[in-house]
This record gives sequence, C-alpha cells and structure tokens, in this order.
Amino acid sequence: MRRARIAIAHSLDPAWGVAAVRIVMGLIFVTAGWSKIANGFGAVAANFGKMGMPAPGITGPFIALLELIGGALLLAGIAGRWLGLLFAVEFVVATFLVKLPSVGWAGARLDAMLLAGALLIFFAGSGRLSVDDVWLERRRA
Repeated sequence: MRRARIAIAHSLDPAWGVAAVRIVMGLIFVTAGWSKIANGFGAVAANFGKMGMPAPGITGPFIALLELIGGALLLAGIAGRWLGLLFAVEFVVATFLVKLPSVGWAGARLDAMLLAGALLIFFAGSGRLSVDDVWLERRRA
C-alpha cells in the first residue's frame, strides 16, 4: 500500500497545479480589468489618485489594460513568465504600498495571494494546457 502511494505521488506533474493557478488568476484578472474599463479610464485614474498612486492618469489605465489583456493571455498560457513578472510588480505595489498600510492584512490577503501566484508563474512558467507549453515543447524537441 505504501509503495502505491509513493508511486502515485511521484507520477503527479506539478505543471498541472501551475496550470490551475494560472487559469484562476487569468479569470480574476479578466474580470477585474473588465470592471475597471467598464467604469471608464477617468474613474480608474481617480481611484488610483485616491490611493496615492503616482501618475494615476497613466498607471490606472495601464493596470486596467494589463489585467484585461494580460488575464486573457494568462488564460491561454501565452507569455506566462513575462506576465508573471508584470503581475508580480503590480502586486508588490498593491500589497505592500497600498493595501497593507491602509486596510491591514485582512484587506491584503487576495493581493498577497495574487503576488504569490504571479511569482509562481514567473519562476515555473505557464504549466500544462498552455500555448507556452506546447510551443516550448515543440522547440525543445
């Protein structure tokens, strides 16, 4: 029985777990980006200004587009490592400069989790069920 459990554990591919994180993050980002854009870039810029973000007229629309377009690319698994880096930078700022000082840990939990997911994708790649996986595997062969 113990050998069977060990064999199963060794046959699990961690890239499937990365894919699950990537897909959920993509869905979160697409919906967040869409809601920002639906409210209008002016409203996004005003909200970023209230949070004390520098150049809110630029950073607000940039983040809205990054979340919408980047989230869609994450869903497909395209440019995962690059998007992981961009989202990690976004959520370092969101977590440590905006959320933790203003609302504390309780309000920063999702941002911290998205930061961790972005770092996972940056270091591990897009995982299974991704264009990156298919394309990179074809290039390696």
